[in-house]
Amino acid sequence: MAPQRTKPSLPLKTRVFISLISAVTDASCRSDGSVNRRLLRLLDYQAPPNPKPSNSVSSSDTTVDASRNLWFRLFSPSLPSDLLLPVVVFFHGGGFTFLSPASQAYDAVCRRFARKFPAFVVSVNYRLAPEHIYPSQYDDGFDVLKFLNDNFATVLPENADLSRCFLAGDSAGGNIAHHVAVRACGAGFETLKVMGLVCIQPFFGGEERTAAEEELANAFLVSVPRADFCWKSFLPQGSNRDHKAVNVSGPNADDISGVDFPATMVVVGGFDPLKDWQKRYYEWLKACGKEATLMEFPTMIHAFYIFPELQESGQLILQIKDFMNCCSKPQVPQQN
Repeated sequence: MAPQRTKPSLPLKTRVFISLISAVTDASCRSDGSVNRRLLRLLDYQAPPNPKPSNSVSSSDTTVDASRNLWFRLFSPSLPSDLLLPVVVFFHGGGFTFLSPASQAYDAVCRRFARKFPAFVVSVNYRLAPEHIYPSQYDDGFDVLKFLNDNFATVLPENADLSRCFLAGDSAGGNIAHHVAVRACGAGFETLKVMGLVCIQPFFGGEERTAAEEELANAFLVSVPRADFCWKSFLPQGSNRDHKAVNVSGPNADDISGVDFPATMVVVGGFDPLKDWQKRYYEWLKACGKEATLMEFPTMIHAFYIFPELQESGQLILQIKDFMNCCSKPQVPQQN
């Protein structure tokens, strides 16, 4: 039996990039809880929308509410216009505090999603903490769904099938996707129907320190100190990490047992300090009687899938595609 790996095996290119991101992120987080946005912009390379197809995908930006800089980037695959495609509403990661749909890594990964699924991908630019705290990010996410439902004929291509809508997000975006899905269950949208939820290494937590947090406290990208900074920046003053926004399966969690919650795919990495919270989320969904699938990548770090040089990144995209296809199949009633 091979010995268990104690450190992730990553290409040198990936390690260098992660070290640079981590160093700049730490330097931008001030002791008073504010963020040095000017410093962050030095590393956060922005990709403009591209109306001309690049790798068979074009992109465009649409404003939802200029007063709060709420907009989304639409990624459209170059496929025949008579082919109906699902819509994926995506929420980027960054601890509620960093990055945007224009960040180069997220522009690239949403382009891959649109091409590989294939689907129209709506990547949401929500407000960031600490300038905008809970529940701003959830409000923005839900308002984009409402905007799409009310304006689909003018803001989406004719072959965008909003009756096959999927919510997806990684890290903090996975957290947002969950909470937006809870709200969407009771919204009564006329056109938009959430068929599935994809939570990629969602950013959940609690006051307790789990075994994974203790073992992987200084992990790549999402170390325990960085996570604590982001939670403090995001939550209302006086709240702790057992707030329902953080500990989604804890004592203060929303009761979803009686709602038509979508089928959910939960992605976990073996070298992610958040993995115990993510597995609890999966188990909580099952305990609430909801359909849930757990996908584990034992040798992967947090946010592994944004690095196309990692083989597991491509594997995950194929698994999400399979999940979406399964959710889209008509349900066959059981025979008595």
